Amino acid sequence: MRRRPAEYRRPVRRRLSQWIWALIGMFLIAGLVLFVFIHNHHEDQVNQPIMGEHAIKHGGFNFTKEILNASSFSRQLAEQMTLAKAYVIIAKEHNNLHLAWELSKKIRSCQLLLSKAAMRGEPITVEEAEPIISSLSYLIFKAQDAHYDIATTMMTMKSHIQALEERTNAATVQSTLFGQLVAEVLPKSLHCLKVKLINDWLKQLPLQNHAEEKRNSPRVVDNNLYHFCIFSDNILATSVILHQDSRAYYFGADQDMKVEPKLRSPEYLSLLNHLRFYIPEIYPLLEKIVFLDDDVVVQKDLTRLFSLDLHGNVNGAVETCLETFHRYYKYINFSNPIISSKFDPQACGWAFGMNIFDLIAWRKENVTAQYHYWQEQNADQTLWKLGTLPPALLAFYGLTEPLDRRWHVLGLGYDMNIDDRLIDSAAVIHFNGNMKPWLKLAISRYKPLWERYVNQSHPYYQDCVIS
Repeated sequence: MRRRPAEYRRPVRRRLSQWIWALIGMFLIAGLVLFVFIHNHHEDQVNQPIMGEHAIKHGGFNFTKEILNASSFSRQLAEQMTLAKAYVIIAKEHNNLHLAWELSKKIRSCQLLLSKAAMRGEPITVEEAEPIISSLSYLIFKAQDAHYDIATTMMTMKSHIQALEERTNAATVQSTLFGQLVAEVLPKSLHCLKVKLINDWLKQLPLQNHAEEKRNSPRVVDNNLYHFCIFSDNILATSVILHQDSRAYYFGADQDMKVEPKLRSPEYLSLLNHLRFYIPEIYPLLEKIVFLDDDVVVQKDLTRLFSLDLHGNVNGAVETCLETFHRYYKYINFSNPIISSKFDPQACGWAFGMNIFDLIAWRKENVTAQYHYWQEQNADQTLWKLGTLPPALLAFYGLTEPLDRRWHVLGLGYDMNIDDRLIDSAAVIHFNGNMKPWLKLAISRYKPLWERYVNQSHPYYQDCVIS
């Protein structure tokens, strides 16, 4: 009975000693591998700049790649310089001008070193970078000790970013206004043309009599004819639109028409732009009419518009919501409950400038009264700023029939990348935007589409435009 435990214990001792030796061997091997790895890693770190120099000598130095390299001294200097610039702003705001001056001095040293590295085509060495990195680090820590902590820095920089964004937005608005002014200012040549025509008008009584006969002609109220209307004081532009044989008449504003005095303000651009909302009153006996802006060119027959079925709608127009920025919410302030309760912000916008109007439906829906209502609601300009399209979108809401896109192609006054095939297929091309074809800032690619209809042989044109 006693020999079995003795025999049992002996194998256990032998197995234990074998496990101990195995573990010791594993530790030795792991230690050796770890030593080799650390040694090689240390050599890689030491030799890395040397290998980089060899690569630069053979492959050329790229400063952009160098400054983007996370392990390069150029990258470290650039990042420290950015942080230091932030602390310069904060130090100045806290009236710590001495610290701001010290930081600025080191920033200039950093910029100089980066410039030298870019000029000589070699990376910054540790001997060059270490003094500046150390001194900048000291000043940054000094700024942090002066309570310019990261939270303060972030808040300050956020406020500066917001200020810059506001300045950028203001500059964009100003640029847009300047562009609009350039587009609206009458060029000297067009002013000359207008003066000559007015002079002839005043001198020649037969012309006045002829115009009066045309104004009172039965043809103006004959619904068996095709009627087009244009409201413009740009004689040259109007002559281009009317290069076809279509009948169109120019009417000025009715002196008895009751128009809100605020609409006479220059900030509403031009009263002529708003006459389009009074078409049923200007043509009280007509049933249908095609409206044209003065910055369009008619390329194809438009008489087929009069036979289109508008399905009871007032306005036939080409929709412009192929892109998201031509939906209602881009034109009108939907934060106002008056707007948000009545209109869909995702409703599709449409183009003013070539429209077929059913004047019978217009009078039935009382669209002009809707226009007056929304102008009154926008007395403080909180619903929209300027222009005739926003009130039109409101007045004609739910009353617009989409037309085929080929009837009216827009953007020739601002978009330089319109497909030529789309332009060729268009019945009407529209130079909407600031780059009008009669201005020097016109897009040269599209200008011939307008100029080919100008009668350049006319003596008035010769005297005013060429001289």
